[in-house]
Amino acid sequence: MTRSGPGRSITARFVAGEGLEEAVSVAKQLDRGRITTMLDHLGENVATVRQAGDARLAYLNALARISQEPGLDCAISVKLTQLGLDSSVQECLSNLYPILEAAGEASTFVMIDMESHPYVDGTLEVLAQAHGRFTTLGVCLQAYLRRTERDVFQLPPSVRVRLVKGAYLEPPDVVYHDKSDVDAAYARLFTTLLARGHRIDAATHDPALIEGVRRRVDATQNGWSRVEFQMLYGVRRDLQTELARQRYPLRVYVPYGTEWYPYLTRRLAERPANLWFFLSNAVRASK
Repeated sequence: MTRSGPGRSITARFVAGEGLEEAVSVAKQLDRGRITTMLDHLGENVATVRQAGDARLAYLNALARISQEPGLDCAISVKLTQLGLDSSVQECLSNLYPILEAAGEASTFVMIDMESHPYVDGTLEVLAQAHGRFTTLGVCLQAYLRRTERDVFQLPPSVRVRLVKGAYLEPPDVVYHDKSDVDAAYARLFTTLLARGHRIDAATHDPALIEGVRRRVDATQNGWSRVEFQMLYGVRRDLQTELARQRYPLRVYVPYGTEWYPYLTRRLAERPANLWFFLSNAVRASK
């Protein structure tokens, strides 16, 4: 895809590039539009200790680069299977702790991505062990997982939560499949997290959910001090621009790296408009 004109066009729409400098350039561009960012070095399920070490180094390099940009509000997101979770929780922690120490020095936070459902228990165990030492660590929760409405009550107090709908293909017994059920779960989870004192990143492109978050937070004293909207790079740019124009706190998730294909296919699968963008660009390029 990256070797063809339409392929490059589509990939560049949703992925900042294969290198760190391209991701930082996107972050600086968004910052000029009053939008903060979170970098995601793409990749999952490493097979060796060396690969996990390479991923750790990539995150450390990203944090070092962020620290060279004074005033740039840029966090990072990590995938635990990229840091050795398939091997053991302890190996994962041994790679995660240096990242968290560097994030503290860079005055930014780290968000743990939630992966497919078999990894939820391991992810929450890593969070429980690490958050006691590093309070700038947060975790992503997926509203379409049926178990999430129980998991919220086991979270460390006041931990930061990135709330998403969910994009992995999962068995029907572990997730809600109807959009209305997922939306209702999202709204319930947001209300619960807000009431329990968590800082929440409301990560959604759904205008109805965004409006519901706005109404709820506007009615909460100092609510916007612990809630921000989050969106994906390249998705609903019109809505991103409008929220920034209205001065709502907004952070954009900026993926980069060579392992972009699984990420891109999930983005195309989860939202029909993204697939239409893909096809329309391919048709235009073929003429």
